[in-house]
Amino acid sequence: MIEPHAPAPPGAPAPWGEGALGQARLPVRPGTGRFLVLVGVFVCAACGLVYELELVALASYLIGDSVTQASIVLSVMVFAMGIGSLAAKRLRCRAAAGFGALEAALALVGGCSAMALYAVFAWGGGGPGGPRCLLVVFSLAIGLLIGAEVPLLMELIQRIRRQDAGGAVADLFAADYVGALVGGLAFPFLLLPWFGQLTGALLTGAVNAVAGGALALGLFRRDLSRRGRRLLLVTNVLVLAVLGTAALLVDDFERAARQAMYGGQVRVALQTGAQEVVLTGGVRGRPLALFLDGRLRASSRDERRYHEALVLPALSGGPHARVLVLGGGDGLAAREALRHPGVRRVDVVEPDPALVRLARSDRALAALNDRAFADPRVRVRTADAFDWLRQARRTYDVVIADLPEPGDTSSTKLYAQEFYGLARRVLAPGGRLVVHAGPVAAAPRAYWTVETTIRAAGLRTAPYRVAGRAPEPEHAHATGGDWGFVLAARSRPALTLDPGGPRPRTLTRAALGEDARAVERTRVRGLPVSTLVHPRYGG
Repeated sequence: MIEPHAPAPPGAPAPWGEGALGQARLPVRPGTGRFLVLVGVFVCAACGLVYELELVALASYLIGDSVTQASIVLSVMVFAMGIGSLAAKRLRCRAAAGFGALEAALALVGGCSAMALYAVFAWGGGGPGGPRCLLVVFSLAIGLLIGAEVPLLMELIQRIRRQDAGGAVADLFAADYVGALVGGLAFPFLLLPWFGQLTGALLTGAVNAVAGGALALGLFRRDLSRRGRRLLLVTNVLVLAVLGTAALLVDDFERAARQAMYGGQVRVALQTGAQEVVLTGGVRGRPLALFLDGRLRASSRDERRYHEALVLPALSGGPHARVLVLGGGDGLAAREALRHPGVRRVDVVEPDPALVRLARSDRALAALNDRAFADPRVRVRTADAFDWLRQARRTYDVVIADLPEPGDTSSTKLYAQEFYGLARRVLAPGGRLVVHAGPVAAAPRAYWTVETTIRAAGLRTAPYRVAGRAPEPEHAHATGGDWGFVLAARSRPALTLDPGGPRPRTLTRAALGEDARAVERTRVRGLPVSTLVHPRYGG
């Protein structure tokens, strides 16, 4: 409940320029008007935080490295808020009109920011430069507009009822912070799962425009000239029309953007609770491609080279009855493990159950993984790999870490010393761990940091790599290069292929040895160990 404040003593200077304008002429009682202003503060603060979170989330998805993107958005936005607050002092004499125009601009910029960022990413060639520059521009613009709200709202609330500046600031910021709390909770639990990033941002912009317009045109309409009211009304109607039109076209926009990003053969596109999953091709002889969060995860052109290199050396030269796959929700690593004679159990720990369901149900993907998840030897656990290892009581002969590259901030804990310590704990005597450590040629420091960190966890290593995919013109965001792996065990593991195992289609023992020697020539020495509290992988 907002307590009324005592009026300022006679002869005291009018705060925030009130003396020049006098008391506002309201259509309601001053107490009600003051309450409505604070409600407007609450709604605008909630919208402002949604814009901020939406920029961070979308930039992390499009560009990667969520820590960097969050730092850019927060630092630029807070700086811009200070500049906007200073600039808004010139508008205090026209606080109602200024606030109405400000909210209309904020609704338009904030509401359309997600679509603009996504468009630049989809049609801008796939590089991070364009989206990152636009991220800074939107953070700056939204921060300037949000920062300008406070002086204008302070002017409006003081014109309703004079009170000491400290009390007015306390009430204003209380409403602002509570609104930020509601906006912060609404984004992940309401807007994102129900509406998605693009529609959620457009809806937030519409709410912002209605709240700002209602406050200026409803409560403070007598402070506006007839021409000012008409102009502000037309502006808000146009903003709502733009946001509404964009909301109606958002599905077509997303389809067009996906085609620009993934080519024209998108068959499945779904936003799970964990990531965006896209399947292209896989019918009429076209190659199947699986994208996770906009990045090519597997292609039927060359995935067998990756998965044979990941799995077969780890299953050679020792026991392999019990296999643990961390990640691998596409079923392709499990397929390779099941081909090896003597494998009696394969546990797959995948955080996204929707990906596993797709790997079971999609004909093309299920055919590619040889219906691995239908094999009775396979058991799927839906869990974060790190958390699952902390609770694991079973030991395994082979642990396969089929995880995103270490440069992704969200996965750095899966490349930390603590993670490898947990993996070492579940290794049976003579057991082996194999880790996908990212490309060697493109990111040698990250690759050798993985190897250094595994050794710090008490394991001996055998690093190797295989040639990766060539860039495909129809997949603008695919990358070429190589795939780097690290085989590890308590004693130095032999990097070999089991002559009694399945016959590889892409690997030979001689080529594997040559690739291991080639990797050793790229070694970067003296790298620090990556830990949970001090990750060493950059985006």
